[in-house]
Amino acid sequence: MTASTPNETTAVQAQAAQTDGFHLVIDALKLNGIDTIFGLPGIPITDLTRMAQTAGMRVISFRHEQHAGNAAAAAGFLTQKPGICLTVSAPGFLNGLTALANATTNCFPMILISGSSEREIVDLQQGDYEEMDQLAIAKPLCKAAFRILHAQDIGVGVARAIRSALSGRPGGVYLDMPAKLFSQTMDAVAGAASLIQVVDAAPRQIPAPDAVQRALDVLKSAQKPLILLGKGAAYAQADASIRALVERSGIPYLPMSMAKGILPDTHGQCASAARSHVLAEADVVLLIGARLNWLLSHGKGKTWGGSTTRRFIQIDIAPTEMDSNVPIAAPLVGDVGSCVDALLAGMGSNWAEPPAEWTRAVYDKRDKNQAKMAETLAKNPSPMNFQSALSAVREVIRENPEAILVNEGANTLDFTRSIVDMYLPRKRLDVGTWGIMGIGMGFSVAAAVVTGKPVIAVEGDSAFGFSGMEVETICRYHLPVCVVVFNNNGVYRGTDVNGSGGADVAPTVFVKGARYEMMMQAFGGVGVVANTPAELGAAMREAVASGKPTLINAIIDETAGTESGRITMLNPQTAKK
Repeated sequence: MTASTPNETTAVQAQAAQTDGFHLVIDALKLNGIDTIFGLPGIPITDLTRMAQTAGMRVISFRHEQHAGNAAAAAGFLTQKPGICLTVSAPGFLNGLTALANATTNCFPMILISGSSEREIVDLQQGDYEEMDQLAIAKPLCKAAFRILHAQDIGVGVARAIRSALSGRPGGVYLDMPAKLFSQTMDAVAGAASLIQVVDAAPRQIPAPDAVQRALDVLKSAQKPLILLGKGAAYAQADASIRALVERSGIPYLPMSMAKGILPDTHGQCASAARSHVLAEADVVLLIGARLNWLLSHGKGKTWGGSTTRRFIQIDIAPTEMDSNVPIAAPLVGDVGSCVDALLAGMGSNWAEPPAEWTRAVYDKRDKNQAKMAETLAKNPSPMNFQSALSAVREVIRENPEAILVNEGANTLDFTRSIVDMYLPRKRLDVGTWGIMGIGMGFSVAAAVVTGKPVIAVEGDSAFGFSGMEVETICRYHLPVCVVVFNNNGVYRGTDVNGSGGADVAPTVFVKGARYEMMMQAFGGVGVVANTPAELGAAMREAVASGKPTLINAIIDETAGTESGRITMLNPQTAKK
């Protein structure tokens, strides 16, 4: 018998080396530049979380899957890479599904990966542990859904999920992984060869030249033009081009809430403080990454002055978005950056600015409204109201423009959006298209993890209740998050009464004088009570400077709120009045 050479021995050993489903999932994600997983361990994915951490990935473990999913969605928005949420089967999957549906609605790239029961048992409904046909349930609520049954298909499955989440209009994708997939083994060399590194997952989509010219012609004809920026414009990260378009055109612009900061809210052409005026008066509106949904009154009605002659130019990557509510005179289909660059090139250097009569009227209205706001913010009532408390928040954000502001609530959301200026892009995260509550702590964790910047979460006390237990997560990972809870003892107000005269409090009323700051203290963070704007500002500055997890219980006048904030008309009973 001839003895094996060292090289032959090494070759045999390499050929015999095996990998498994756990490691193939981790390797597929890492190959595509994904280094963070948000999730919650449990059957059958606990070992996957351990192995991912051992392999150098950051695994952020939450107390509830919905908040992990919200974190993944926010990470996707901030990074243009799909955020990964990992959950257990059935109930855990359903908890994550809420966030997945919200991500899809908001066009945030996210992948929900859930362990699941075995197909042969589910299909015969034989009663497996947490048995559920998760793929069928997920399909109607996300952009795409896939199931991986064999280890050799993990590379394809992950690649398809990534491309689906990022290409065209971004959104949520579900990836189903039955439990026994993880323990399947295969040759390590073949396993590595089966993985796919996705190339150009979101290719540029160049607008047609005739569409660009049509848009320019409509814009040239405007007497009262307006540029309206949506969160799609913020996601696109085409900040320099958008700023160049706004400034070269001389057109007033109005940012939607998550588009604030693409240009500073203090920019001379910003019309935020004249929102009602410009929406009602504009005769041509250029929509950049914004949809004419309920947030913009569907492009018609009283908000828009009742006009039926207004013309819209709409930049959107999805051609089916055009004409969804009103006719679009000049559809411009393509990615935001390419479309804006094409408009800039077509405008040339001799573009005529809009009539001075229009811009003067807009800026006069803005300046008058800002002066009124300044008078209101200067007041110092006791207890604080929303405006006086937010005057402190406004100053801290001005001093720390790199900080990310997370915002949710009814009155807390509405007042913050109109009072607190943003100076840099993608520094404001809020409830988005659905206007839902519960995104606060998940978004805050993601913002801190993926950017490393300070996070200030301004929360209504009702909104905070949806995800408040995640302050433990914030403390566990030592994240620089300052949570400000506007505490007015209830939903909208703390003054409602039980109409029957019974002993139960009204459905909108909470425990009076709740000590929210003690929740953060319980987990080793800093808890502070603030009764005045000066106390609130000082506590926020200390939190930002220290980077310590902090919760400030800001005591607000319980009579200060209004029902449903600025969308009272959506309450059926109120709408009848």
